[in-house]
Amino acid sequence: MTGTDTYRVMIVDDHDMVRMGLKTYLMLEPKFEVVAEAGSGEDALRLLEKGLEGGLPDLVLMDLMMPGMDGVETTRRVIEAYPSVRIVLLTSFLEDEKVVAAVEAGAVSYVLKTVSSEELVYALTGALRGMPVMTADVSQALTRGLRQRSAQGVDEGLTEREKEVLLLIAEGRANKEIAEELHISIKTVKTHVSNLLMKCEMEDRTQLAVYAHRKGWAKS
Repeated sequence: MTGTDTYRVMIVDDHDMVRMGLKTYLMLEPKFEVVAEAGSGEDALRLLEKGLEGGLPDLVLMDLMMPGMDGVETTRRVIEAYPSVRIVLLTSFLEDEKVVAAVEAGAVSYVLKTVSSEELVYALTGALRGMPVMTADVSQALTRGLRQRSAQGVDEGLTEREKEVLLLIAEGRANKEIAEELHISIKTVKTHVSNLLMKCEMEDRTQLAVYAHRKGWAKS
């Protein structure tokens, strides 16, 4: 982050015009600064390994379908090497299995290129907080994709309150919003989240959201 309200963004897309359009738009948003561009997943990894002036980007806005290394594999490798970087995948295609693969690879959100500029900014802002933001059609695709796979495990001994917190996490709610919804303290919410991560053997809120969808508990 270059300032208190400015976030560093890398754009990865194999189409020059798409990168130019995204960069032009993001330049109009004072909270975002485009610090790097790449035309492929391989180029993105090379740029990150070489090091960017000012350090790592806070956010990577990445195309899903690219020649060579696609967005899913690039996301997986970026997250493995630079876990603090948030990634939003942008695509023209809505394929159930691709949505699941993108989220499991570590992408915070999966956004269609048909979204409005306001929806894109909302998704990027949510990603910076680690909050998954998905439109209804993407959420439904995620649910369908997960239901195609065999449900794994049991309820992991979750309490009813923990399940309530889990469902709200799957809806993209922040801790403060969950606290207000359930009429409990933020400290209590944090405790429930920690317990959920431990019981479900997950590492972050995005994985918890995927777990809720896999179980068929989350709203589609």
